[in-house]
Amino acid sequence: MRALLCASPRELALVERPAPVAGPGAPLVRIRRAGVCGTDLHIFEGTQPYFEYPRVIGHELGGEIAAVAGPSRFRVGQQVAVIPYVACGRCVACRRGKPNCCQRMNVIGVHSDGGFAEWLAVPEDNLVDAEGVSLDEAAMAEFLAIGAHAARRGAIEPGQKVAVVGAGPIGLATAIFARARGGDVAMLDARADRLAFARAAIGVEQTIEAGEGARERCGALTGGDFFDCVFDCTGSAAAMNAGFYLVAHGGSYVLVSIVLGDVTFADPEFHKRETTLLGSRNATRADFDTVFAALRAGAVPTRALATHRAKLDDAARVFPSWLDPASRVVKALIEI
Repeated sequence: MRALLCASPRELALVERPAPVAGPGAPLVRIRRAGVCGTDLHIFEGTQPYFEYPRVIGHELGGEIAAVAGPSRFRVGQQVAVIPYVACGRCVACRRGKPNCCQRMNVIGVHSDGGFAEWLAVPEDNLVDAEGVSLDEAAMAEFLAIGAHAARRGAIEPGQKVAVVGAGPIGLATAIFARARGGDVAMLDARADRLAFARAAIGVEQTIEAGEGARERCGALTGGDFFDCVFDCTGSAAAMNAGFYLVAHGGSYVLVSIVLGDVTFADPEFHKRETTLLGSRNATRADFDTVFAALRAGAVPTRALATHRAKLDDAARVFPSWLDPASRVVKALIEI
């Protein structure tokens, strides 16, 4: 089978590999669509903290069941999406119903070979019925689920003032589901084009360009209260540190993005606000259920979000261009 291998930073190549086969409890999926995630771009750049080369990357996946081995709740030909977080089922997090932060997490496409390939055997517990949505939408479900999980972690309630910092795909997904929960969402980003996209594509009314004076504008927007909940989706340690100062007294700060290095804050400022600090990692099946309900209801502007695409044969050639801000990529899809 053909697969896109990341052999080392900045080195992608289409290679031939033996095709996997279905095993007991692990149907064989014919991958049809794969989304390109910020994680994939970081892997390509060499800045992803949980990665060892070489690896076939790709974890935002939609496809069809090609074969099963033994009894299965899935049928050949059924359209599915992949939950790429393979949990151990035994650690403290799994026992608490939080497999998204399993101690022995295996993320398909990060810790094991992924789905920028024609075929992938996937544990049944990591497959979701994706009938009734497009293949593009099946592949976009994973990043949308991260946003749904973040909004759930923030416990957004109707009427709350919410700031989402970072208007990339994860930030947009977080904004979509924070708004779905009734939050009054503002978005911050250093790129004016990303903010314009957020206004046009998902209907965010309040946008603030990050940089000098941004905190003052946030204060003015909220009558001096600042935000009940702030989400960081930037992947920037400096932005994560600055986000503490956007949280209202009694508010919450949810770190969705991850960086190499330390996040720091002034303890007096943190304490006087009685800030609730939360991490948000990956997503659960419940979050995927939320996403697919929204997709089937037509509540997610997926056509607008899917801005770029390429065939698997061309992906290695075009991949570097997707790192260029001038390309204005929001979500790139690989057709397989």
